[in-house]
Amino acid sequence: MNIRWYHFALWAAFMAVMFALPEFVSRGTLRTVIFANFLAIFAISWDVLSGRTGYISFGHPFLIGIGAYTTAILTKRFDVAIEASIPIAVIVTMIAGFIVFLPALRIKGSYFALVTLAFMELMYQLVQVIRPDLTGGTRGISGIQGITRGAVNGYYLSLTLLLVVAVTVWLVMRTRVGTALSAIGMNEESVRGSGLDTTKLKLFAFLFSALIAGLGGAFYAHYVGAIAPRALFDINFLFTIIVAALIGGAATTAGPIIGAFFLTFLLEYLRPYLPGAERYFIYGGVALLLYMYQPKGIIALLETMKDRIIRRSST
Repeated sequence: MNIRWYHFALWAAFMAVMFALPEFVSRGTLRTVIFANFLAIFAISWDVLSGRTGYISFGHPFLIGIGAYTTAILTKRFDVAIEASIPIAVIVTMIAGFIVFLPALRIKGSYFALVTLAFMELMYQLVQVIRPDLTGGTRGISGIQGITRGAVNGYYLSLTLLLVVAVTVWLVMRTRVGTALSAIGMNEESVRGSGLDTTKLKLFAFLFSALIAGLGGAFYAHYVGAIAPRALFDINFLFTIIVAALIGGAATTAGPIIGAFFLTFLLEYLRPYLPGAERYFIYGGVALLLYMYQPKGIIALLETMKDRIIRRSST
């Protein structure tokens, strides 16, 4: 089978299964899948920048938080319609990311990671002390207007958003710009030597990543109905996003989705046995073992299994 048609067939099968899922699982399972969908969106957003270009960001919750807080403040404090607040939140996220991270894009390696981490921590502190009448201070904002009601409607909303994001990223990464971004991750000096402006390419990757993060953060805020700085800017949240992208398969579109679902259901499975934060050590250990065994992630394991099945069937 042609590789392109093979991928189309897999995406079609995935979409068919996901859209039929509410008919076969409980409402509790659906809510778990909803959180997996949102985690997949956040992991894809992180991967657009860090997985493709190799610039590891430790400040991604900064972008997600801006999107979530912007739409929450607009709808809760100023009675702005959701239809207007979400696009505004995305634009604000991209503007804030451009202003704050543009200097960081000229830094390489661990310095870039530390700068982004510092901005996430700065955002965590500022949200608590600046205009608590707007941000809710340490308690955050509750009673945020919801977009939809019920597990089934929330599921289809999050699934549609995930599919739109995934297909958009897949199409963009198949263009010359996407190829150039992946080339930066392999050898930035060679890309610069070929005459391409790597700063503009990295800025595009960051703004594209910020757009997805802001969009996901805004919809997430309206789904859960409450946000707080301790939850959005938590190191465990950052860790989960990065691990989802890495163990699923960085620099791919399907990898972060696979990793997000794997981690979400692993955490839910461990919850009855380890209700506290201890379960993060377990899933962290599992993630480390998977990454050590196959650095290219679960998607590479699936590809290896597929190749073995094809070889056996042909003999």
